[in-house]
Amino acid sequence: MNMLTTGSKDDHSSDYKGLAQIIYLLQALAFLFGGITFFIAVFLNYANKKHVEGTWLESHYNWQIETFWVALFLLAIGTLTLPFYFGFVVLIAAIIWVINRIVSGWIALNKSSVIKQRTKLPFI
Repeated sequence: MNMLTTGSKDDHSSDYKGLAQIIYLLQALAFLFGGITFFIAVFLNYANKKHVEGTWLESHYNWQIETFWVALFLLAIGTLTLPFYFGFVVLIAAIIWVINRIVSGWIALNKSSVIKQRTKLPFI
C-alpha cells in the first residue's frame, strides 16, 4: 500500500514527484528555520523511499538523503573547528554546497530527469 495513495506505482509517480518538490522546499527553508525543516525533509525521504524504488524518482530521494547527511557532517566539522577559524571556511563551503545540491536537484526534478550520483554513501 502506498503511503500517499493506493494503487500502482506508475499511477502515482506524480504524487511522489510532488513530495520530492516539497522535500526540496523543506531543505531550502532550513536556512530560515534553523535546520528543523531539514530533519522533517529527511524523515519524509526515509518514510517514502520504498515507494519510489526502481523509478526515476529514486535518484532524487537518494540525492536528498545524501545532501542531509553530508550537510550534517560538514556542519559538525565546521562547528568543531570554529575556534581555529578554519570552521568559517568549512561552514561557508557547506552552505554553498547545500544550496547547489538543492537547486540542481530541484531543476532536474522539474525536468523529470534522473540525477547521476557521483558518490554512494554506505548508509543510504
